[in-house]
Amino acid sequence: MKTDRFKDARECWKVILADVRQNAGLLREIQRFARENTNPAEVAFGTSGWRGEIGADFTFNNVRIVATALLEMFKTSGQEVMESLGVKDFDEVKKRGIIVGHDNRFLGPEFASSVMGLLTKEGIKVYYAGEAITPEFSAAIEMLHAACSINLTPSHNPANYAGFKFNPADGGPAGPDITRVIEKHANRLMAEKTIVREVKPTSFERINPTRLYEDFLKKRGTLNLDRIRHFIEEEDCCLYIDHVHGATRGRPNALLGESPKIKYLRTEDDYLFGGIPPEPSAKNIKTVMDLLKGARAQFRLGVIMDPDGDRIRFTDGEADITMNHFGAMALHFFSAYKHISGVLVKSVATSNFGNAIAEKFGIPVRETAVGFKNFRPYMLQDAPERAIVAYEESDGISGYNNTLEKDALFGFLLALEMMAVTRKNLSAYLRELEEKFGAYLPERLASR
Repeated sequence: MKTDRFKDARECWKVILADVRQNAGLLREIQRFARENTNPAEVAFGTSGWRGEIGADFTFNNVRIVATALLEMFKTSGQEVMESLGVKDFDEVKKRGIIVGHDNRFLGPEFASSVMGLLTKEGIKVYYAGEAITPEFSAAIEMLHAACSINLTPSHNPANYAGFKFNPADGGPAGPDITRVIEKHANRLMAEKTIVREVKPTSFERINPTRLYEDFLKKRGTLNLDRIRHFIEEEDCCLYIDHVHGATRGRPNALLGESPKIKYLRTEDDYLFGGIPPEPSAKNIKTVMDLLKGARAQFRLGVIMDPDGDRIRFTDGEADITMNHFGAMALHFFSAYKHISGVLVKSVATSNFGNAIAEKFGIPVRETAVGFKNFRPYMLQDAPERAIVAYEESDGISGYNNTLEKDALFGFLLALEMMAVTRKNLSAYLRELEEKFGAYLPERLASR
């Protein structure tokens, strides 16, 4: 197929996505557009970073512009912004260092190298996480006492997107007091049609983000990894984990050990995700549900996680369990079985199932606007009101003493500990809670 007919990356992507098997070879054209296109783009940090179409607005020059904007923020911001960042000044940033990594999408390592080169040029200590997932960055910031992290991922967006996530020193998603400053500098540079030349990274330290995440879980102590591992070793169980060709691959193996009881799906490299949106949707979890329906094990669990490991959906073969239900189950488990006290934190779009459980336990409820960054005030260790669990309708969850980011691995491990302690599959546990507290439809369905 001739490629000179593509005037830009958007046209090329349309052809690729129309038939990913036939047209995967056209990714080399996307790479060319990403390197040669210097057209400016508007930088806007949404609920979870800046995202754009690879080769169109998410280009190497534009990524370097955003990295340059970060550097300008570090160098020129006043005390208020630096306090939000959790550092005193730029010298502290250089000394504590920045963690850089990416998910396993197209050009991830190359985009990361482009960012790292600019950072090392400024004398900043750089930790390279390689292929990593969102909660690992948050955990690694604490374990390394780093100043911040840059995660090149668009989360669950389709294959034609890439993204730029920034986390300050507390490990949570950057709030608007930070992102507005980045946007201001970046969009000024875009308006000036700035060209930022490629710089190769001079030195960096390679880290193991999964090992740091495991150390973080042990340090925080909310989940009992030994109990979970023992459950898998000793009980009649069957687990299916669908990675949808994402960066969560290899993580459960490293945390739980290899076991014939655990089956891993879609772990191969596939920059186009088989032509599907790589999200933990009802449609995408059907494969796992069908496999579990044929399993004869006493305990059954299946999950699907998005490429950067911040969203998750559950099943045991009997029920498709969304976060509206699982978040409420997590509240009950932490309160009734682990005796953790605090408040329930959830987004306004979630169902009232969690509210009903909270009312019976006398637990205050705090509802926030959509966006996991809005949970930060309740997730900090010194928060006056600490979240027992924090979850949002769009498959994101974290919990007491855990990362300030959405954490699919936390949700997966929590589901396993629920089963180990209650001796029930998730659907049985859910039915028990619905009998006690009432059955609730997600608000999105109930409003139709």
